[in-house]
Amino acid sequence: MWYFVFLTIVGLVSGVSITVDSFQVGNEGANAIDNNTTTFWHTEYSPSLAALPHSAVIDLTHSQLLNGFSYLPRQDGKKNGNIGQYTIELSLDSSTWALVANDTFIDDDSPKQTGFANTQARYVRVTAHTEAGNRGSWSSAAEFGVNIAPTSTVNGQWGPVIAFPIVFAAAVVLHDTGKIVTFASYKINAFGGSGNTYTATYDPATGLVTERNVVNTDHDMFCPGMSIDANGRAVVTGGDDASKTTIYDPSSDSWIIGATMQISRGYQASTTLSDARIFTIGGSWSGGRGGKNGEIYNATSNAWSLLSGCPVAPMLTADSAGIFRQDNHGWLFGWKSGSVFQAGPSKAMNWYETSGSGSQTSAGLRGSDGDSMNGNAVMYDAVNGKIFTAGGAVDYQDVDATSNVHLITLGTPNTTPTVQTLTSMNYQRAFANAVVLPNGKIFITGGQVHAVPFTDATSILTPELWDPATQTFTVLPAHTVPRNYHSIALLMLDGRVFTGGGGLCGDCPTGEANHADAQIYSPAYLFNSDGTAATRPALTSVSPTTSAVGGKITVVADSSISSFSLIRFGSATHTVDTDQRRIALTPTTTSGTTYTLTIPSDSGVALPGYWMLFALNSAGVPSLAKTIKITIS
Repeated sequence: MWYFVFLTIVGLVSGVSITVDSFQVGNEGANAIDNNTTTFWHTEYSPSLAALPHSAVIDLTHSQLLNGFSYLPRQDGKKNGNIGQYTIELSLDSSTWALVANDTFIDDDSPKQTGFANTQARYVRVTAHTEAGNRGSWSSAAEFGVNIAPTSTVNGQWGPVIAFPIVFAAAVVLHDTGKIVTFASYKINAFGGSGNTYTATYDPATGLVTERNVVNTDHDMFCPGMSIDANGRAVVTGGDDASKTTIYDPSSDSWIIGATMQISRGYQASTTLSDARIFTIGGSWSGGRGGKNGEIYNATSNAWSLLSGCPVAPMLTADSAGIFRQDNHGWLFGWKSGSVFQAGPSKAMNWYETSGSGSQTSAGLRGSDGDSMNGNAVMYDAVNGKIFTAGGAVDYQDVDATSNVHLITLGTPNTTPTVQTLTSMNYQRAFANAVVLPNGKIFITGGQVHAVPFTDATSILTPELWDPATQTFTVLPAHTVPRNYHSIALLMLDGRVFTGGGGLCGDCPTGEANHADAQIYSPAYLFNSDGTAATRPALTSVSPTTSAVGGKITVVADSSISSFSLIRFGSATHTVDTDQRRIALTPTTTSGTTYTLTIPSDSGVALPGYWMLFALNSAGVPSLAKTIKITIS
């Protein structure tokens, strides 16, 4: 399990010691740093009961750069002493203390993480102010650990683990603020209910996380389809409440009731089209099994219409669990003339047309690849119709993943695309996430070798980066927390990657895990060779900020720019982000550092909606993105 590796940082074998305010004989404080999850520290309850708060001070023997703390509750099936509200303090001398975390752990036995800014410290003090279940005034811990911040930035760097109040399984980046809205289910750490959804919004500018329980739409949005429409609104469909549509509008920070779908769905995929409508298909996880044919949403009329000519049958996998799994998580891409290209996860690919009652045309097989459920597909070069696919497994679960990689190149709708088999990833991955960066490289993170929901077994903690120029992979620094089933990853406005979540199994049985946290990866392009922060180019003026397809944009930078790229704002759930796609723009220099950019003229390439505009200098360092809205006319 992953926490064995993480906690060896503070194990007794390294000379680290611990001092606790109270202990029960047989459950001494040393049990919390012995790298043995079967033992645990417990405060005294006999012959007398020690009162809260309780504290433990870990001495690391010398000062180190720290950025996170871990807590593993007792693993014997009991909950007594699970820490609830807590604080973390750091010190160089055990006399002067700095508060770095003040939060509350969820009451289950899964590993917990909390992150903080890089801080030099020798001593770490954790104080338990409450018992998570209010069962008594005691505290307990199977293991405590710290995260030592990496110093090398050659291949990028991970930030601290960020605590969240929910275990989220879906997220969307907001075009107006760059905030990230995450959401779980009707509970903060479990699914299977109805009528509400717990959300949490992360603000990169302040580092604050704000929780909200969405009750007004009467919609549990767990396991949905999701697309960002032409006005930047997140259209969330189905899930636990399988017929419902809920729309998040960033302009008013409001969740709005949308039209009821014609077919109830869960685990379906959806994509925004060249004409600004939204297409969805599949989704037998909830709302009945089978027959989840295509339908289309018109945001202007707020109405769903069936497409009788868009059957789901051609895109089914051969999953051993049957139709319940065979139509899940489609890899959909809106393309030219209102068409949809379905790249997977079935080995069979298809075109769907959405005019009138719709139609379907086979697009052949994805090379020699098999069904690749819970794999990834990213349109990293929309101008040339190029889609990168990676990983996945022949069945949804209980089988090994592959490391397969393919490159699909689209042409005219309803024609067979070109498929190339490329060099495989370094790791087999199912339940991973893939994010296209401003330079066109693709960041792949998380996943498992053997696909099993809700467990951290066989986790891959090492991301890798695919370079389309060389078609090779670079292994990147490991992240702290496993990101498997129900994890997400999204590109941020500053060029970093936000990744988090995983789990949502309630009071998880032993061997399963919830991850109510996130972590941010800073790619190598943000650093100089000596590890210092690279100087970013800046976009001082962009005009206009709204352009029709084929339109021109004038950009003024503070320094010389080599290239530009547009990346559509993303939304992610269950390995699927059909919203992200990248367009490389070739600038025309007007004078000095003033540039003219031309938006592609086809709305199937430049989908209507909001995009991040990045400028990159000759060293490949990206600017902070400016937000551009692309319209059809």
